[in-house]
Amino acid sequence: MATSNPAFSRNAAFGAPGAVASSKALSNTELQAMYDQPSAGSKNTDRMTYEDTITKTGIGFAVLLVTAAIGWMFPILIIPGVVAGLVLGLVNTFKKEPSAPLILLFAAAQGLFVGGISNIFNTQSEGIVVQAVLATLVVVGVTLALFRSGKIRASKKATKIFIIAMVGYGVFQLINLGLVVFTGADTMRSGWVGVAIGLLAVVMAAYSLVLDFDFVQKGVNNGIPSKYGWSAAFGIILTVVWLYIELLRIFSILRGD
Repeated sequence: MATSNPAFSRNAAFGAPGAVASSKALSNTELQAMYDQPSAGSKNTDRMTYEDTITKTGIGFAVLLVTAAIGWMFPILIIPGVVAGLVLGLVNTFKKEPSAPLILLFAAAQGLFVGGISNIFNTQSEGIVVQAVLATLVVVGVTLALFRSGKIRASKKATKIFIIAMVGYGVFQLINLGLVVFTGADTMRSGWVGVAIGLLAVVMAAYSLVLDFDFVQKGVNNGIPSKYGWSAAFGIILTVVWLYIELLRIFSILRGD
């Protein structure tokens, strides 16, 4: 029969000062270790973060730039780039769950298109690509700065107007494409009319960026799954490419090409 230890019984019943101190020291150590741990990122929480979304978007643009260089060297690749970009754009738009491989393939196709058309425009007007790139960066930077400062926000009314304008712009583009195919002249996108339409498209693209930024902000605040960072990357890449092409056309018209 085991004998009881009076000291142990007393300590167990009432708590010895040494035991309590050790327990407190252990708790403090564990708490400090928790404080010392790095903040949980998207990999730990599987939640969307600004850093993770920026990384995904950066990867997408890196792929786009690589294939843009290929498209620049081989402008003929603009044709498969347009076709693949259109198909992948529709697939990614209507897909319920974002797919990183499909979005990166879309970025690659967009790169072939951007590189090829940039080469064509630059051949006609040397230096125009640099102008369009700088203008694109300025518009994106100003839009982001205004959004972060709270001076520009997405609203239901503005979004409705944007959707109506986009539908009208899409119909106009189809009509203009028909004229180009059957007459060979881009009469509706030339002169000051073409500049005015281009500026309208730039404004719409800027608001589209606001919608993209708003999606990211709401996604982070609401803690949606990190995979939707790829959806944000897809939207931003699509909008920036559209913005760049419109600015390229505006500069081309102003140069008289």
